[in-house]
Amino acid sequence: MIHTFRAHDAVELAVLERSGFVESVHIGSAVVVAGDGSVVTSLGDITAPIYPRSATKPFQALAAMQSGVPLRGAQVAVAAGSHTGSLDHMDVVQGMLKAAGLTEEHLGCPAAWPRDATARAWLVRTERGESKLAMNCSGKHAAFLWACVENGWDKSGYLEPNHPMQRAVRTVVEEYTGESVAHTGVDGCGAPVMAVSLTGLARAFTTLAKAPSDRNANARAATIATSMLDYPWAVEGRGLPNTVVMDELGVLAKMGAEGVLVMATPTGASVAVKILDGNGRAATLVGLTLLAAAGALDVPAVAEVLSKVVPPVMGGTHRAGSLRLGRAVSALLDS
Repeated sequence: MIHTFRAHDAVELAVLERSGFVESVHIGSAVVVAGDGSVVTSLGDITAPIYPRSATKPFQALAAMQSGVPLRGAQVAVAAGSHTGSLDHMDVVQGMLKAAGLTEEHLGCPAAWPRDATARAWLVRTERGESKLAMNCSGKHAAFLWACVENGWDKSGYLEPNHPMQRAVRTVVEEYTGESVAHTGVDGCGAPVMAVSLTGLARAFTTLAKAPSDRNANARAATIATSMLDYPWAVEGRGLPNTVVMDELGVLAKMGAEGVLVMATPTGASVAVKILDGNGRAATLVGLTLLAAAGALDVPAVAEVLSKVVPPVMGGTHRAGSLRLGRAVSALLDS
C-alpha cells in the first residue's frame, strides 16, 4: 500500500502543555521554500507523497478558469477556499450555479450543516436541513460544473478521474508542483485528490503567490492570488486562521484536511506543513513561525496574528496551558 511518511521520518513540531504537563505531541514534516524555489528549511521528510486535500483548491479553481469559467471576485475566492457555509458563502455559490444555468441539486458534493452558527440556525429555523451549498467544497464543485456547461462536458460524471475537468486539474497540479502525481484517491467531497510532496506543494504556492507581480505569469493564477487576498472571508470565514492570516499579513494561506497547511508571501517565500496525526490545530503556529524564522515575515506581526488564531488551552474559564512549538521548530529560533 502507498502511504505518506512514517513517524520515524517526522519531527516534533508542536506540543500541548496543560498545567505544566506535556499532554500531546504533534509530529510531522515541514518545508520552507524561497521565491526562487530553493529549499530554505527542511524538517522531517519533505519528499514523501502527501494528500494536500483542500490545499490544492486554488489549482482546481485555476483548472476550471482555464477551461472557460468566468469567475470574478468573491467567486474566485470561494472556488479556491474551504468556506464555513455562511449565508454569504452560500449566496456566492448559488450565484455561480445560477450563472451556469444550474441548481444546488447538480452539485456532487454531499449535503452538510454549515460550520457558521448563523447559517446553521437559519437552515434549522426554515426547516431546510443540511445543504450542499453549505458544504465547504461547494464553491469548487460549482466551478467544476460551470466548466462542464461551458465545454459541453458530461455533468453527471464530473468527479471521475478521467473526466476532462479532472484531467485538466491534474495537468495544472503537475505543472505548478513540478512533479508527477504520485497517487490519486477520493477526497472527502467526492472529488479526486492527488498526492504530491510537501516540497512540490510549497513550490506551487510560490509560483501562485508571485503571479500578481510577474508580468509573464498566468493571468488567471494572478487573479486567484489577488482574489484570495481581496476576499479572505470567502476562503475560510471571518475570524478563522486562514482568513486572519491573509487579512492581516497579506500572505496566501490554505489549509487542507488531515493537518496540511500551505502559506506563501507575495515575494514567493512559502511554507508547507503536514501534521502526521491529522490534527491541524498547530499548523498555523508552526507555519508562520517557520516563515518568520526564515526572515520572510516580520516577527512582531506574526506574534500578533498568532495571539488571535492559536487555540487556547483552557481549564474551566481560565487558561491552563498552551499550544507551543516543538523542539524541531524552537531550535531554529535559537540558532
